[in-house]
Amino acid sequence: MKKTLSTFILTLLALATQAHAAQGGGGLPWEAPLTALANSFTGPVPYAISLIGIVATGGVVIFGGELSYFVRGLLVLVMVIAMIIAAKNFLTGLGLGAGAEIAAIEEVYVPSASANS
Repeated sequence: MKKTLSTFILTLLALATQAHAAQGGGGLPWEAPLTALANSFTGPVPYAISLIGIVATGGVVIFGGELSYFVRGLLVLVMVIAMIIAAKNFLTGLGLGAGAEIAAIEEVYVPSASANS
């Protein structure tokens, strides 16, 4: 039984010419809306709003007096979101927020000196 199963698996592997995942396909249906949403958070208006949000929530947390835990939690949430947006724009301005770039490798043919003689 083991020999038959291993022979069957080896035959399948030998006959497989391409993996199905290697075929080029379109993007996923939610990539375009998510890309548009991510691009809308990187402009100058969201950056300015995030700076105003950091200053306003920081001032309320510091000088707000007696705040309930719920209100303080909401203020911290707004501050964290504002800091994430500001940090993304700051790192993009430094050239560090673009992510990984993978360059295509091309095969270059270099004729040898012995081929001409």
